[in-house]
Amino acid sequence: MDRLATRIISASCKMHDIMSEGITIVEDIMKKREPLTMLEAVYFIQPNEQSVNELISDFDKANALVPKYKAAHVFFTEACNSDLFNRVTQSKCAKYIKTLREVNIAFLPYERQVFTLDSPDTFHIAYDPNQSAFRVPHLDVIAEQIATLCAALGEYPIIRYRSENERMLEFANAVQQKLNQYKADDATMGEGGDKAKSVLLLLDRGFDAVSPLLHELTFQAMAHDLLKIENDVFEYEVQAPGADPTTNPATKQKVLLDENDELWTELRHQHIAVVTNSITKKIKDFADQKRVKDTGRGERTTMKDLSLMIKKMPQYQKELNAYALLFNIAEQCMSAYNRESGEKLCTVEQNLAMGTDAEGERIKDHMRNIVPLLLDTTINVNDKLRIIMLYILHKNGITEENLAKLLSHALIPADKKTVITNMQYLNLQIIQDPNRAGRRKNIPQQRKERLETSYANSRWTPYIKDIMEDIIDEKLDTRLFPSLGGQRNTGANYAPQSSREFGNWMHNRKGAVRSGPRLIVYILGGVAYSELRAAYEVTQSNSKKWEVFIGSDHTVTPRQFLRDLELRPRMEDEQ
Repeated sequence: MDRLATRIISASCKMHDIMSEGITIVEDIMKKREPLTMLEAVYFIQPNEQSVNELISDFDKANALVPKYKAAHVFFTEACNSDLFNRVTQSKCAKYIKTLREVNIAFLPYERQVFTLDSPDTFHIAYDPNQSAFRVPHLDVIAEQIATLCAALGEYPIIRYRSENERMLEFANAVQQKLNQYKADDATMGEGGDKAKSVLLLLDRGFDAVSPLLHELTFQAMAHDLLKIENDVFEYEVQAPGADPTTNPATKQKVLLDENDELWTELRHQHIAVVTNSITKKIKDFADQKRVKDTGRGERTTMKDLSLMIKKMPQYQKELNAYALLFNIAEQCMSAYNRESGEKLCTVEQNLAMGTDAEGERIKDHMRNIVPLLLDTTINVNDKLRIIMLYILHKNGITEENLAKLLSHALIPADKKTVITNMQYLNLQIIQDPNRAGRRKNIPQQRKERLETSYANSRWTPYIKDIMEDIIDEKLDTRLFPSLGGQRNTGANYAPQSSREFGNWMHNRKGAVRSGPRLIVYILGGVAYSELRAAYEVTQSNSKKWEVFIGSDHTVTPRQFLRDLELRPRMEDEQ
């Protein structure tokens, strides 16, 4: 397998599932491998130059005295172009190929309503003006991947895109072309029920640059922002119950934060204040249910209390460890938040994003609140960058002179300035241009008024939530978000194609068919965790039974968004 195929398999099944199908060895096609001439090999690879070259060389005597395997069963993640297909069929490996198929699943099912394309370099290629020669072929691959997602869901959606970025029309046409090819292969794609209403919305990252910069106080987003979580793996220390830390030091453990953890799935979109109270209540209810005597704890549970409970109830260690893990994460989030001036930063960030304070009063002079944070040497450079960038977005650009002053106040290294100025490539005004004074605001001004109560430091609602709701209510501005070729007819009412089973990704199980409409959102250049939450909230709240999927080339934390804005390719060891 190559990188994408490995990630798809890892997101879909466990190693023992593969072994139970008679697969004895799993190897990376890009690494040096020993010949296994008595065995037939199954190749699951992306149909690109690099992976196809490795396939061909495995059976070419110019690279080895004997072919690496007895035969090959080749499965491509998506459609293989004619050039690469001809290279395979005309090579020496052709006579060893027993199976050659296109699986058409070139995306990762990240969560039940979230997908990624595992392409973190897309931001660099799509927005760096120096990468223009690579942009079209790269976006063609991305378009193919999106089409495989739609095909897997049995959708042939209406495509809508953001008109303010002229490149999005070209990208939308590329996706439409790919979808038409899949529709030609399967006429039932997108047929039946209300599927004709389904929409694929294509956005560039410039539609909302605020959401990826803000400190989020919901559990999943906060943990990914403030803690060291790589590929959803969280590492923490565990002290044996009742053990003396001086003689018996804590051991390090790793845990995968995914939907196999029901408690994590239940709490991930809750505000951190709710999470802490909820876990404490669940622990108390669990102890009462199991008739365990109180450990003498007060109102607030601590990790020490949990350790004592685990010691008292070894038979319930698994359940209590689940509580302890998330309690540990929540405590670490709050510790980092308090240590890194989270309260001050969040207040200023929310004021800049909203343009008003917590009482709804318009703020006339943001600088009075910003400068003390920029001068504070205990606040790290990235957090200062986020404040400056939010200020520039709010002001719709500032002068070079004012930017220089802000960077000087904040002691920002000279090489970090490009992180700020590169935002211009997202079609945002960063340095004021008198010739473009009447252009669109960096932060959308016509926002939905939300009456639901919110925390003072969580007032901002990701712009994508407004857009999702407007699509479902058929109120989205067709000038800002036109559709390709207008609305299509519902056509004949064929029996709908069932969504493919893919690990635990889909709610549907075998035999179940979803006939209701879907909204599939793709953001070119990364999706923030707050935006993932919006997809679940809109699915839960809409009365028209739309199911919302959201995804991107990769998920981004604020730290990763700043890294993307450096506009340089990723290193091997980077996520």
